[in-house]
Amino acid sequence: MKQILTEIKRDTRHFCRNWWAYLTLFVSVDLAIQLVAIPLFRMVTTYVLQAGAIPFVSYQNIVTIVSQHPLVVVALLVELAILLLVVYWQFAIILLGVRDIQAGTIGVRQLLKESGQALRQLRASSLLILLGYFVLVIPFADLVFRTPLLSKIQIPAFILDYLTRNAFLLTGLFVFYGLMIVLGVRFLLALPLMVYCKQRPRVALANSWRQTSHGQWWMLVARILVIGLVAGMVMVLFYGLMCGLQVVMDLLPGKLSLTTAVVNLTLVQLGSECLAVWTGVITIMTLARPLSDAIFPAPEAFRSSRGLKCALVVAGLLLVLVTVVNSGFYLTTRSHRPVTISHRGVAEENGVQNTIPALEKTHRLHPDYVEMDVHETKDHQFVVMHDENLKELAGVDKAPYQLTLRQLTHLTVRENGYRAKIASFDDYLKAADRLHQKLLVEIKTTPHDSRGMLTRFSNRYAKNLEQHGDQVQSLDYRVVTGVQKRAPQLAVIYIQPYNFTYPNTGADGYSMEYSTLTDDFISLAHLQHKLVYSWTVNERPVMMQEMYNNVDGIITDNLADLNGAIKAYEQNQSYARRLLNYIMVVPGSQEFEP
Repeated sequence: MKQILTEIKRDTRHFCRNWWAYLTLFVSVDLAIQLVAIPLFRMVTTYVLQAGAIPFVSYQNIVTIVSQHPLVVVALLVELAILLLVVYWQFAIILLGVRDIQAGTIGVRQLLKESGQALRQLRASSLLILLGYFVLVIPFADLVFRTPLLSKIQIPAFILDYLTRNAFLLTGLFVFYGLMIVLGVRFLLALPLMVYCKQRPRVALANSWRQTSHGQWWMLVARILVIGLVAGMVMVLFYGLMCGLQVVMDLLPGKLSLTTAVVNLTLVQLGSECLAVWTGVITIMTLARPLSDAIFPAPEAFRSSRGLKCALVVAGLLLVLVTVVNSGFYLTTRSHRPVTISHRGVAEENGVQNTIPALEKTHRLHPDYVEMDVHETKDHQFVVMHDENLKELAGVDKAPYQLTLRQLTHLTVRENGYRAKIASFDDYLKAADRLHQKLLVEIKTTPHDSRGMLTRFSNRYAKNLEQHGDQVQSLDYRVVTGVQKRAPQLAVIYIQPYNFTYPNTGADGYSMEYSTLTDDFISLAHLQHKLVYSWTVNERPVMMQEMYNNVDGIITDNLADLNGAIKAYEQNQSYARRLLNYIMVVPGSQEFEP
């Protein structure tokens, strides 16, 4: 431990001598990715999908795209290959830049030449290896440089929630993550070996595995954990100091407190960036140290009056821009109240999902909408039910399509210590209309649905739903287009369980699983005047994040908690509170949306 802290202190002294050079390097690469690479990838993806007349990419239409649009598949695979090369270049230029700054020899042309050489050593066969490698090391790579280009590689929260409910699946999940962590650590040196030692991916992976054998990988993990711990402690102290200072500054009159709030927010951003760069630089030095002393020569003070002047000019322009943006943050982040939506008609486990007694209880909490689900029955009626099998709630191993509506409504469902009868959609709709409660109706589909199911639903209910301001949603895009065709005045939302790419559909809005929903997706949807709902949001920090991201609606199991979060958000709008909310919420929501 003492040796690790000594190494960190030594590397930190060098970092402090050249902090502006490191900051310039990291910020420049980040700007190139954010302002050039990401817009280009988004433009190409949009063009390819539009050329193939493909409105969206989802697990529902993957087979169709592969079988009927081979040119689109080829184009997207080429784009993926280019994306991997850009990610590799991104890390290569950071690694090489850190080395050159330490040697006191960095230059833009030299850095571009060296990173180009690192790219040229790759072969087509290396791309699959790189893809697997980046998946393994993403948690550790974030310590060096957080790249939004890999933000899509994650498991959605609802899948993790499902896996944790079963002991067997939970055990498998732990084993999977444990294996991923071990492999990620053992292969962690591969990227530095590829970039610094010009080794091919296969050779670098083999050498990384060998150099982290015999317990050496534990020392590597210990060093990384200590770096992360030190960075975390500094960050907490720094953020606490800035928020405490703003609490005092809020006592100042009028525009003076606003001015100090803008200055403090700018300092928070600058301090956060410097800390992130410090973490990246120290981690790179730690990873390179076991490889060879020749990689990192004795530290030199980097001197370049021309480079310093250019960096200061760019920094000044960025500072002005950031100050303007921060002023807008305080002036525009007023109350944006999302509509509140009760998931499956329950709140805080106050009844059995999708039943009328639960609806009546939940209505007392005044949700804007109650989300509920309908299935077609054997006799072509509609029953309120989420699951495709009745066994969990009713103890009957049957699907809704196998029973008539009469048989279904005689069954009792049990959940959360409550019991109730299954409701027909007619009865549920009447109860909601009596309560003046708006509904968000999810139309469930299965391969067993009758041919005229959607037509019958629209003919029976569309007019009533329109009159009461209800909305319809579905995971099945055929339902979205079908309802819009039969009831053009009825708002129809397209549900997406995973954020692959921004869709170009005729839906009136999107309901997205919260863990893959990004601020960029929401902004693009709002530009097209589309609604965006987030599901299923049950933790207050995530509720706050979604409000700051300007979602139009939040679907939750914890309606009372959501009401409380909204109330606190609307009532406590002090600059100190908004600064704290920015620290806790906003930075983590900025991800890449192709």
